[in-house]
Amino acid sequence: MAVSMRKQIAQNKRNTILIMVAFIAFIALIGWLFSWLNNDYTIIIWFVVISAGYALFQYFLADKIAIASAGARETDAKESPRLYKTVKKLTEDAKLPMPRVYIIEDAAPNAFATGRDPEHACVAATTGLLDVMDDRELRAVMAHELSHVKNYDIRVSMIIFGLVSLVGFIADFGLRVLFYSDRDEESNSPIGALFVLVTLILSPIVATLVQMGVSRQREYLADASSADMTGDPDSMIDALRALDEHVRPMHQQNVAAEAMYIANPLRKSILSRLFSTHPPIESRIERLENSK
Repeated sequence: MAVSMRKQIAQNKRNTILIMVAFIAFIALIGWLFSWLNNDYTIIIWFVVISAGYALFQYFLADKIAIASAGARETDAKESPRLYKTVKKLTEDAKLPMPRVYIIEDAAPNAFATGRDPEHACVAATTGLLDVMDDRELRAVMAHELSHVKNYDIRVSMIIFGLVSLVGFIADFGLRVLFYSDRDEESNSPIGALFVLVTLILSPIVATLVQMGVSRQREYLADASSADMTGDPDSMIDALRALDEHVRPMHQQNVAAEAMYIANPLRKSILSRLFSTHPPIESRIERLENSK
């Protein structure tokens, strides 16, 4: 397990760089399109500069955006003694820095971790999770989230959160360009139509590749790491069964943040199951049972 964890940490650090480079390359491609159409190649320079600035911005602030998008608020030992003390004991045992702890007022049982590294980590749990889980199961779930912190999964998830959000922004901007062109009756102008066409083609592909880049193996590894951290594999199995039984869509849903949660927070559909960043819970339980 220790060897696998070290490999996962190294891989996640490499993935962070690769994803950010791919992001800048994608924006540069869109910038080149604008430059070519307008015969002004200073545009691509601005696109690259802006994309690089955005990459740095979301590297340092995406965790705060994720927390805000989830409607989470910071809590402490006085307000949420059960959750806070559980996290504190686990971090002490794992020799991790104490993360900031957040609570989400939502009946759907769920939890996530975010941040750029263990020194700047946050963990959050819904009120529904606290209601559904007993102490053993809650400990297993928070150990799962702290495993994401320990092996730098949180950094990869945070980067992906920012990039998927940007893809949505680009698609929305493209539609607005087309709408603006129609309003000006410039239907013969290729700029708005071509930009939207490229956006419509590339955005779903990029979003799909980003989601595929969030390996389902991370969830399997975090489940196994939780069992190792708590010394109680059955507690993780019981927690997953409780999630499977009580899981429901969260009120504040965000496709970009899907990968951060321990269970899929979105409404179930054929597409959500097809492109889900989470393996089926029954598969996760089966793996844990086979590893005992």
